Amino acid sequence: MTTVLKLGGSVITEKDRPETLDGETLAALASAVAESGVEDLVVVHGGGSFGHHHAADHGVSTTEGIRDVDGVMDVHGAMTTLNRFVLSRLHAEDVPAVPVHPFSAAVRDGDGDLTLMTEQVATMLEEGFVPVLHGDGVVHAGEGVTVLSGDEIVTAVATALDADRVGLCSTVPGVLDGDDEVIPRIEEFQSVADVLGVSDATDVTGGMAAKVRELLALGSPAYVFGPDAVPGFLAGEDVGTRIG
Repeated sequence: MTTVLKLGGSVITEKDRPETLDGETLAALASAVAESGVEDLVVVHGGGSFGHHHAADHGVSTTEGIRDVDGVMDVHGAMTTLNRFVLSRLHAEDVPAVPVHPFSAAVRDGDGDLTLMTEQVATMLEEGFVPVLHGDGVVHAGEGVTVLSGDEIVTAVATALDADRVGLCSTVPGVLDGDDEVIPRIEEFQSVADVLGVSDATDVTGGMAAKVRELLALGSPAYVFGPDAVPGFLAGEDVGTRIG
């Protein structure tokens, strides 16, 4: 059974402070992964105050690209730095985590459609590793380099590997309604369109609305939940908001 777990950038970093790690939360999440004993696990993490800060600085988003190499390397370099932090916390818990950098394994065509190589991820799982992917830049036909969000990566990997469980760990306990109550289940976007806003902190990938859209596109159940629910999700429980 393949499980895909995304650690939101706002969860593992101080998103309103450039390149600031939330080491305590990241260590706790790494411990939860280790204790779960889940096999065939893929981890994806967002950009938080690392990638988003530089992307906003250079005016690059999921649709607006840049060709300036310094800007490209600022975004990619920040994300590989954060990726090393995530790997180091997982290694401290004896999780056999290995990096996959999407910049070298993905492309957008002129229509914006994404192709992500996933054969290496599947083989890593077969060989007993935990692949760790991350939001990144992606070469984009006609645009130079645009932003590739962690949520898009989750969708691409989960679809390619026919994942059984998909979870997005966010700063909130689920998708919230207008009264800040968790919506138990979302089956189509229009039912929640009015209550979905954008992140208060810098986010170039669309906030919660984009997350819900990406997960609905899977065609199989997925979950959005807070950090405290990670052990429950990895144990196979229904947590937070079920999407799909």
